[in-house]
Amino acid sequence: MHAAIVTGVSRGLGEALAIELLGRGFRVLGVGRTNSPRLTHERYRFVACDLAQPAAVPATLASAFSELAAERPTSACLVNNAATIEGVGVLGRLDAARIAQSIAVNLTAPAVLADLFLRTFADDHVGRRIVNVSSGAAQSPLTGEALYCIAKAGLEMLTRMLAAEAPAGRLRAITLRPGVIDTPMQAFARSQAKDVLPSVDLFVGFHDKGQLVAPDIVARKVVERLVLTEVEQGRTYSYAEL
Repeated sequence: MHAAIVTGVSRGLGEALAIELLGRGFRVLGVGRTNSPRLTHERYRFVACDLAQPAAVPATLASAFSELAAERPTSACLVNNAATIEGVGVLGRLDAARIAQSIAVNLTAPAVLADLFLRTFADDHVGRRIVNVSSGAAQSPLTGEALYCIAKAGLEMLTRMLAAEAPAGRLRAITLRPGVIDTPMQAFARSQAKDVLPSVDLFVGFHDKGQLVAPDIVARKVVERLVLTEVEQGRTYSYAEL
């Protein structure tokens, strides 16, 4: 039996990844504030968890993680997919609460989840993999999305640290930059006023030029290339490589 834990399963890429993994025989644990009505399956379990409160994540998820590990899966994969761009705005016009919430969801929670995953799935006989879903924003500044860019850059360092600290056992940690996907996050970005999100024209252009890719197409390629086959430890993979 192969197991996967996917965060942000209510919609978008997270939902598509969970569906794809279930279709390939995985037992899937979905994590998020809300579940998706499309995710109803005997091998699927959902646990409601507010990743904006990362200190509470272990208490909320430890039992579900332990129960999954107790089934002795051949492999276990954590996909840190959940993210938010709702803290949009240029620095100097934000506030402490919005900054803290954005960083909590996009960076602190993935680090907490990776820590819990490694502590729970500690058996070196289990093939373990952590896929951190990042963005080109980790490398290229997007005006009005400072918090998202900062957190994604940190998430990629999390991958490199996991790879550097990995024991001799079977752990692989990688980063995915999944490209521009047709998700509610993209729609939210397109809806912003230019004084709030100066880079809004970039997102409008993605849509108008037909560059957005359907989540299920991305999910299929991610599972085939980054979950089911060998990967290079610590590497950042782009959608174009899948």
